Amino acid sequence: MNYKHTQIGYLMLIVTLAVLVLFVWTYITASAEPPSYYSGTNFAFTAIMVLILFILASFASLQVIIDEKYLRIKFGYGIFRKKFLLNEIKSAKTVKNHWCYGWGIRRWFWPKMWIYNVSGFDAVEIKLKNGKTYRIGTDEPKKLEEAILHLIKQ
Repeated sequence: MNYKHTQIGYLMLIVTLAVLVLFVWTYITASAEPPSYYSGTNFAFTAIMVLILFILASFASLQVIIDEKYLRIKFGYGIFRKKFLLNEIKSAKTVKNHWCYGWGIRRWFWPKMWIYNVSGFDAVEIKLKNGKTYRIGTDEPKKLEEAILHLIKQ
């Protein structure tokens, strides 16, 4: 039983679009000003804008793939990713994240765990045999939990 699902973070898409509009407006208004003697500032500003948009866009979706050997998660176009060996997973259960856990990749110290999430509060908590805990956000927690449990019991 393989599993593949992509959750879209619509709020992150809206934020990315809003930041893009802000940057374009800033760039257009800055272009209307007389040129400065130091043109390196314009290049640095543009590079920072592109970097910020690149990072924001990378958190617009979260894909979860389970095959015969691995549970893999990938944000956006794949810069941020993580994989777990299925034979290292001890348990999986559906949970609700607290609102303060946030979205993105988070290291939480109480309770001690890593959180990977793009939208909503539903998640599947996996515990590894080495004692580490991870939460993977999803908009179909029961299906993900069943897929993990089915494959780790084989």
